[in-house]
Amino acid sequence: MKKILLLTTGGTISSRLMGEGLEPDPKLDLLPESLKASYEVTVKSILNLDSSNIQPEEWQLVAEEVFKAKDSYDGIVISHGTDTMAYTSSVLTFMLLGIRIPVVLTGSQLPIDHPLTDGVDNLRTAFSMAASGRGGIFLAFDRKVILGCRAVKTHTTDFGAFDSVNHPLIARVSGRGLEINDDAIPEYDGDCILRKEISKKVFLLKLTPGLDPGIFDMLMDLDYRGIVIEAFGAGGLHFIRRNLVEKLELLRKTGITVVVNSQCLYETSDFTLYQTGQRVLKTGAIESRDMTTEAAVTKLMWSLGRTDDPEKVRELFSRSYFGEIS
Repeated sequence: MKKILLLTTGGTISSRLMGEGLEPDPKLDLLPESLKASYEVTVKSILNLDSSNIQPEEWQLVAEEVFKAKDSYDGIVISHGTDTMAYTSSVLTFMLLGIRIPVVLTGSQLPIDHPLTDGVDNLRTAFSMAASGRGGIFLAFDRKVILGCRAVKTHTTDFGAFDSVNHPLIARVSGRGLEINDDAIPEYDGDCILRKEISKKVFLLKLTPGLDPGIFDMLMDLDYRGIVIEAFGAGGLHFIRRNLVEKLELLRKTGITVVVNSQCLYETSDFTLYQTGQRVLKTGAIESRDMTTEAAVTKLMWSLGRTDDPEKVRELFSRSYFGEIS
């Protein structure tokens, strides 16, 4: 039998109804008998948190635990709350580049002891992927497997909580079992080295019509080192009356890295199409192309954790490591 490590971190899948609503309960047994009979499973509880409380420090802890265990198991499953799971799966992609075993995040929309839970099916899919021998970071949900850096939570309660954005599914469950699309799994040429250093000083800003440019002065005063801006459509920021482009030039001069992507989930941004986008590119802002917001934010944090040199940050961010950019 394949040796699988289950790392538990909390989330809905391990929650019970308490005095203030659903709260993670570390005493819950997540494993159905069918999984215990099919795999040699080791369970280790490393966190007991609603995923809204999982932050960069917890990402680093999870990455450390995976890295320590990678040579002792055939695969690793991480149970996690859904709200920030896509951020965790994205950042682990960069922290654990080159990992040769499957690392699969999963969770549920209903607790594991609820009679209608989706948690059992999600765990079965995750364990099957973890036993597949395909290296990388993945997310398993609703009988589908998604590349970790391409997952986005798109539903709050529907069992199909996550979509694979701008990338084919890695696998799906059918009457034939787990059908894996090997062509969708990227290759990484290099050994797995734990790169857990990240900058926590990255801000995500969603552009709205009429946004006051003064917000960037505030971010500079707060010593932010990186900003990800979700711009309009194919790409553009307003510069009439409220000149955001002028502020981006100031940010560059002060050494702050700016990444600009689109508010639209699907397809790629193209800042060369319109005047508003071309002016943004002239400021030195980095275009994230078809990356998810979760991948863009965590990749910028990871890049800034590796160097203070803005040009090296640009080089690190612009390279596609594991399918995060088409």
